[in-house]
Amino acid sequence: MSNPPQPPIGYSVSITPSRPDTPSPDPEKISIPPPLLIAPRFPPPKFQQDQTPSPSIKTPNAPSPANGLKTGSPIPHLSTPPGPPVFTSPVRPAAVPFRASPATPQPVAFTPGTFLPTSSPPNFSNGSHELHHQLSNDTEDDAVPVGESPYVLFSAHKALKQKKQANVPSLGFGALVSPGRGISPGPQIIQRDPHRCHSCGAYANIFCNILLGSGQWQCVICRELNGSEGEYIVPCKEDLCNFPELSSPMVDYVQTGNNRPGFVPVSDSRMSAPIVLVIDECLDEPHLWDLQSSLHAFVDSLPPTTRIGIILYGRTVSVYDFSEESFASADVLPGAKSPSQDALKALIYGTGIYLSPMHASLPVAHAIFSSLRPYKMKTPETSRDRCLGTAVEVALAIVQGPSGEMSRGVIKRSGGNSRIIVCAGGPNTYGPGSVPHSFSHPNYPHMEKTALKWMEHLGQEAHRQNTVVDILCAGQCPVRVPVLQPLAKASGGIFVLHDDFGEAFGVNLQRASTRAAGSRGFLAIRCSDDILITQVVGPGEEAHIDTHETFKNDTSLYIQMLSVEETQSFSLSLENKRDIRTEYVYFQFTIQYLNVYQADISRVITVRLPTVDSVSAYLASVQDEVAAVLIAKRTLLRAKNFSDAIDMRGTIDERIKDIALKFGSQVPKSKLYRFPKEIPLLPELLFHLRRGPLLGSIVGHEDERSVIRNLFLNASFDLSLRMVAPRCLMHREGGTFEELPAYDLAMQSDAAVVLDHGTDVFIWLGAELAADEGKSAAALAACRTLAEELTELRNEDEPNGLVDKQEGSSQARYFVSRLIPAHKDPPYEQEARFPQLRTLRTEERTKLKNSFISFDEPSFCEWVRSLKVVPPEPS
Repeated sequence: MSNPPQPPIGYSVSITPSRPDTPSPDPEKISIPPPLLIAPRFPPPKFQQDQTPSPSIKTPNAPSPANGLKTGSPIPHLSTPPGPPVFTSPVRPAAVPFRASPATPQPVAFTPGTFLPTSSPPNFSNGSHELHHQLSNDTEDDAVPVGESPYVLFSAHKALKQKKQANVPSLGFGALVSPGRGISPGPQIIQRDPHRCHSCGAYANIFCNILLGSGQWQCVICRELNGSEGEYIVPCKEDLCNFPELSSPMVDYVQTGNNRPGFVPVSDSRMSAPIVLVIDECLDEPHLWDLQSSLHAFVDSLPPTTRIGIILYGRTVSVYDFSEESFASADVLPGAKSPSQDALKALIYGTGIYLSPMHASLPVAHAIFSSLRPYKMKTPETSRDRCLGTAVEVALAIVQGPSGEMSRGVIKRSGGNSRIIVCAGGPNTYGPGSVPHSFSHPNYPHMEKTALKWMEHLGQEAHRQNTVVDILCAGQCPVRVPVLQPLAKASGGIFVLHDDFGEAFGVNLQRASTRAAGSRGFLAIRCSDDILITQVVGPGEEAHIDTHETFKNDTSLYIQMLSVEETQSFSLSLENKRDIRTEYVYFQFTIQYLNVYQADISRVITVRLPTVDSVSAYLASVQDEVAAVLIAKRTLLRAKNFSDAIDMRGTIDERIKDIALKFGSQVPKSKLYRFPKEIPLLPELLFHLRRGPLLGSIVGHEDERSVIRNLFLNASFDLSLRMVAPRCLMHREGGTFEELPAYDLAMQSDAAVVLDHGTDVFIWLGAELAADEGKSAAALAACRTLAEELTELRNEDEPNGLVDKQEGSSQARYFVSRLIPAHKDPPYEQEARFPQLRTLRTEERTKLKNSFISFDEPSFCEWVRSLKVVPPEPS
């Protein structure tokens, strides 16, 4: 019996049922594509389980951790953004009608103020009963809360029973899965083989019914009865809590046996996994100076046991030899074509040392960086010959070949993913994988298509060799992102653009080297038979694994993960296959990977969602921010260029109208519909999305747009939410910060404001404050400290731009364009959505109104009303 067809993964939008006997749903049930998410309406910050709120954050009743136990079963884009910032600078809560902008959705099962640390799982009672002949799906309903896993966030805490209502595509239902999150702390650990269902392969879990007398357990996915070899035979059900898998919704099964022949384990993977720097040598003098400073700081930051290699590329590839201690020495290979096997063998088996631990090679590395010289010819930046593809091929050979570390004839192979970090200042225009200097070249389209395939193949080869390729670009020269991105993506690496090779580039370079990464990752998704996985977006590929010899009814969806890292997530789209008749639906996610210490990990996360008939009860359980992020990812998947992005803005408008029509109520004696009051944040989040950098006109160059789009599709919930909806923090006296709605009404002349928009952080100073030298210096220092804390929590996938703006300056428009325009709204609407205005005197309001930079854009309320929809009241 062959595996049933599974939904595609990656950037494909095609939809396939997860059961062969189920007809494929129509992907276009309405004329609109998935909507995008918009900035939340400032709920109290929702902290992740592994991130306790800083004592300095003054936010009342900080809610409990992430969307808890909710799990989704479709295949998403895997990427994990930073969590909510933990300020050392105190933050004051926003005015009453607003919640502090959430970082993770609030679980419904915990009262406000509860905090559940990841390290100590909750005391769940198993809630199972002695099974009778008539097996029931019911456990003690209140025994297990609905959501506490930071790994899985559902768009709603409940599932609708009726298929027609549940499958309304304008709102949708799905989940965000972050398989590599919390690699360091992790959940409860079990060092033994798991109990698995003999029929479908699901794991025993907290929601299983247990026969205490025989130790048999009932699978929640296929309802089959399984044995436990007597292990679950206990006198009373309370004793079942002694089994981690029966007391916690999330566990790690760990096996420390090594399955890699010839491997010598080490205590720290970074001790043995090498880092190879592949550096562009075609840089002008100012860029080279910045790059040299960043490289010097980078090697100084590395642990003494880290092995490093250095390669330069232009028309040739220079591989630096660490055996020469007194001067910089390199072996040179031609860059016009891929190196031959003979050339690579001569290099690898020669006398040179091309990978060396930092404790032995730090002075040599500094000498190599100091010896770099700027590009001397008059050729324009875009026309300089760069053989980036050949250089990466050579770097892969160096990483995989003998490194001089031999012990009794056994090669010490790297303990985790090796890493190649490319420092590029321009496009790949020479050798394999290259494109012509000019777009006007008569054969450019064909050569670009060939280059794309070659780069993707090189990335796949790197992935097979457990090597990640990160590409960090900087400067003003277009790098032809579409050509280089497949290399980073296929290898499981990241692609980042920077303005220059200065501070932000140096910080990201250091973060890349310290990123904890697992390898050989697989994500398996199982769900109740009533649920269909229609789409998965994330950094992975569908894996065709035949498990039917072991599990005859295994219908799970398998995804091969390109890498397993903290900063990844998958977005799943789910539908009902039929009307649901059970009280609960179940989801189980299994993440299998080798961690950085080469332990074989199987992380099992099981989620149970109650089902409801009431549409109102379902809408009340919807998590606005998660729903918005899922909508945004589905929409961005289709916005492959700027023209597509413009079309996608129209689909957001149609989505708002359709949600109001299907779930809202009609205004009496009118053709208008009220947007559902249960999801008041969603329209504003989608408004931020349609006018922000993801779909709007803020980002000009197609290279930047492409990088931001791909980063967002793979980003975790926290970063995704910030990229859609900025977080606005106003400086107050005493160094505290108050969180405000992201409206242009926050731009007050006597204030300083920090705006966190995910990939960029802005500081804005009002004119009155800037005129007071003492106060402005103190405010600016506090804002910079806060901005640094925000960016420190991020990963190297982000540019982390920090830009100072001053009221009245030409640069202030970049700040204003990211805020919702509200200065034209009637005073009552301004106060309803920005209650801080109530404290301003009439003359202050007049001054505020006259200080705006106008872009003649509609406000949020004007936009919603133009769609014949009544906007929801502020939450």
